[in-house]
Amino acid sequence: LSAPCLDQLYPDLDFPGADYRSLFTPDYEECRRACTHDPSCQFFTWVNGQFSNEKIRHFHCYLRRSSSGQPSAQNPLVGVTSGYSLKPFLCLHMYPDLDFPGADYRSLFTPDYEECRRACEHDPSCQFFTWVNGEFSNEKIRYKCHLKFSWTVPLTPIVGKKERRGIWLLSSLFFKECQNKYFPNTNIPGSDFLSLPAASPAHCQVLCSAHPSCAYFSFESTTCYLKNNPAEMVMVAKVGVTSGLPSRFCQQDKNWLTEIYEGTDLRASDMRFVELDDAESCQRTCNDDSNCQFFSYVNENFFDSAYWRRCYLKRFNVPAPPKVTKLANVVSGFNLKICDGILYL
Repeated sequence: LSAPCLDQLYPDLDFPGADYRSLFTPDYEECRRACTHDPSCQFFTWVNGQFSNEKIRHFHCYLRRSSSGQPSAQNPLVGVTSGYSLKPFLCLHMYPDLDFPGADYRSLFTPDYEECRRACEHDPSCQFFTWVNGEFSNEKIRYKCHLKFSWTVPLTPIVGKKERRGIWLLSSLFFKECQNKYFPNTNIPGSDFLSLPAASPAHCQVLCSAHPSCAYFSFESTTCYLKNNPAEMVMVAKVGVTSGLPSRFCQQDKNWLTEIYEGTDLRASDMRFVELDDAESCQRTCNDDSNCQFFSYVNENFFDSAYWRRCYLKRFNVPAPPKVTKLANVVSGFNLKICDGILYL
């Protein structure tokens, strides 16, 4: 028998500790939805906009888990709401006077927020939006609909060079074989709109393909530069730089996922670590864990013996607004397709 659905919410009650991830959400229902969609999340605590402790960020959603599946304590705390992961998923609401700042990739003018939401639903890259109504203080952007994007492919928050540390990236991302185009020892200067850590040119190409604004990219060392200038592409020779074009609506080349990146460290996003004998065992452990997207293995040549044989299993967070703020005369919301879970890994 399946476990019962724990749909009760607990206002002014904290489930302390056991945090493994935090993100911004406009209300506790969206926090619960994020917990429901995240395979690791068992329960959560959400901080509202009136919380009195300035050290705790407002509108923060703390995703939590434990070996028992239950919080170790339940402490009274005014200004928070706690609860458990749900199935089936909750549907999403509109959020008047809340802005989701940042993450814009396209804008248009619409007569109301429902038309803005429909524009988001019909755009495959849109996951949430903010619409400005006719009373907004800046007359020039009244009735403007801002479509917003959040990554649905695994990101590596920090990629650093470190001797003798092996990395293996694992994931399944797209659907029909692509014809990828790279320009080795070539830079495309200018038009950068985002730089991200990446392990290889192929990894950079996947990031470019996933972002709706990326026209082409350049990769150097451990940094992927996403560029947006659809009018022209000017290439110059530069040793050590690989540039290329995105491939969309097709199955990305997965060969780069099976490589071990010696001397490269993908820091942060750790779920847990286990002690194993080699990188291949670490790779198998990651592959067998449905929550694992990439990993780092530390061998016995690493300078600090306390870390030897550690296999760090890692996962990036679910798509979410980069921030939530109060702003009069705007309405924000989410693509309703998220209710079916199809925008999630």
